[in-house]
Amino acid sequence: MILTISIHNEFHALAIQHAARRRGYQDFHIVECDRISGRRGITWRSHGDAPATVRTSEGIALPVNEASLLWWRRVRADQEAVDHASGEHERSLVNNDCRGALAGVLAAEFRGQWVSPPDATDRAADKLYQLAVAKRMGFRVPQTLVSQSRTDVVAFTRKVGRTIVKPVVGARGPMMFTQFINDPETIPAESFDACPAAYQEYIEGRRHIRLNCFGKRMVAALIETDALDWRPNLGASTISKWRVPQDVAQRVTAVLRQLGLRMGIIDLKLTPDGEPVWLEVNPQGQFLFLEPLLREPMADHFVDFLLTLTENGATPTGQQA
Repeated sequence: MILTISIHNEFHALAIQHAARRRGYQDFHIVECDRISGRRGITWRSHGDAPATVRTSEGIALPVNEASLLWWRRVRADQEAVDHASGEHERSLVNNDCRGALAGVLAAEFRGQWVSPPDATDRAADKLYQLAVAKRMGFRVPQTLVSQSRTDVVAFTRKVGRTIVKPVVGARGPMMFTQFINDPETIPAESFDACPAAYQEYIEGRRHIRLNCFGKRMVAALIETDALDWRPNLGASTISKWRVPQDVAQRVTAVLRQLGLRMGIIDLKLTPDGEPVWLEVNPQGQFLFLEPLLREPMADHFVDFLLTLTENGATPTGQQA
């Protein structure tokens, strides 16, 4: 049995569930982590008087110990039913206790395989840590400064030349895209003081790589655009399948293994002379948008990956299929 933790109506979870059931694998269930409140979604007993259960999106109280694989898809969300709470403290209590109870029950009772383990997922999402790991595994990474000091940022831009800025973690709400920082000396020092940001050397070139690693399978897209960030206007890009060179596949495999991930959605950029530069890995990034663009069965590839784990146990991460 495969259990997926995600949010209500999350496209990837629903699409993969549909693909699995279309292929005859019916034991694919979704737990909506933002719909625990008001649905009697969790039951756990310390002395095992009865199995711990979580309620699926289809209303089934599912024993946690019956699942063999857990896809840790989307896990950080407030409760949809929290509006009935009378104040901020009560809303915080509902959100925190629903989140904590779900994580605690799964940690205590689930004995199968995680995609990927929560501690590895959280650690790998740290952009500074993953940059350090990628560098150790042989990738070129952009020179990066994290700072609140305008003086440091000015000195950095003078050293590396054209510089971009992006959030260290980001926030819920509208997506914050990468952008250039042209003249930090004209920006008030107080703007830098507010919180650290990540400043990076700009990597020249117009060829971006979106590399999807599902266990042994790698599928990559070449996204060609003059834009700094291809995400806001994908229609303005030229997208084609990119064959992953063996040396790149080996380095990606090494990074994901070091991070403890069984899958990863990786962003690279090719310099004008073709050198791949590591930008980041998202442990649970978006990949299904590439299916129609590449005419590649991404959903079926991912189902293959999950079913292989349920049938044969853990597989090594990242060899090109």
